[in-house]
Amino acid sequence: MNKFPDGYAVVYCEDAFNTTYGKTAHGLVRYTTRYKILSVIDSHYSGQDAGTVLDNKPAHIPVVLDLNDAINLAKRNKQQITHFVIGLAPDGGCLDNNIREQIKHAIRIGLHIDSGLHDFLSDDMEIINLARERGVNIRDIRKTPARNKLLFFSGKIKNVTSLKIAILGTDSAVGKRTTAWKLLDSLRLSGIKAELIGTGQTAWMQGVKYSIILDSLINDFVTGEIENIIWKAWKKEKPEVIIIEGQGSIMHPAYPGGFEIIAAGRPDLIILQHAPGRKEYDGFAGYKIHPLKDQIRIIELLSGKSVIAITINSENLQNDQIAGVYKKIRQETGLPVCNPLLDGMDDIVKVIKKRNYQ
Repeated sequence: MNKFPDGYAVVYCEDAFNTTYGKTAHGLVRYTTRYKILSVIDSHYSGQDAGTVLDNKPAHIPVVLDLNDAINLAKRNKQQITHFVIGLAPDGGCLDNNIREQIKHAIRIGLHIDSGLHDFLSDDMEIINLARERGVNIRDIRKTPARNKLLFFSGKIKNVTSLKIAILGTDSAVGKRTTAWKLLDSLRLSGIKAELIGTGQTAWMQGVKYSIILDSLINDFVTGEIENIIWKAWKKEKPEVIIIEGQGSIMHPAYPGGFEIIAAGRPDLIILQHAPGRKEYDGFAGYKIHPLKDQIRIIELLSGKSVIAITINSENLQNDQIAGVYKKIRQETGLPVCNPLLDGMDDIVKVIKKRNYQ
């Protein structure tokens, strides 16, 4: 079986790589089983390694100037690009004219298009006609299923016997999904059968087996779809642990997706992802992030369950500040603290085992 069943991709992330608006590209650079990523497009980092830019750790994925540069690089390496993947995650998921022109260029040279934007390419007749002429496929990952296929909350979540762990966050685009993948790997390596529930377009692009796209669902069916995908993973896989990828944050003014995950997913334990170097909510200048202790208190009040650990996104922090930040958070919360990208998740797995089996 082909390790990368969907093919070989170039990820478009112009003007957004290494920013919160490039989180889809970031996820694909760090991990995906859906495609082999050949390059990332962002002229600002052209010539650099995408992993080094993100994590100071080579991923052997070059950042290139533009699509022509990506094609020439692939030819030199005797590779053939099959997919043009939109790696941008702008506010509102809007398609601007520059992106649209890049997509048309990709279609003309025969590349399949995968987009996680809210502006659906499959509703754009010029793009659809062009795709038909060139014989390429377009997938709008965020396109909502037909209403008659959506499910209302039923209460069957109570039948799920797996330990459910939600990875929530104090902000959007803070690293919840990456922490979820890291936890999944650590649990499996420790001998625990675990599954991940993806709740956004990037997790789908990374090849997660069980997923929904929470922020594109019709509101009445959000909780039912969360419940059903967790129940489906439990019914088919019978895992010991189910990890639920969080969306937004409880207190975010525009992306309060954690409410539905708590209400419908009924997590048993919660890990809270936090970026201590941020002062304001992502994308909303003037909206100060609520204090960490307040967010923990609200999450625990809403869920009736415990936050068991704080995982850190160390953006805007200098290396010599990190140890002091850890110490301060431990003193304020009494909880274990780690950065999944720097420290791994083994210590958190120990906490989970202790909580579950004591």
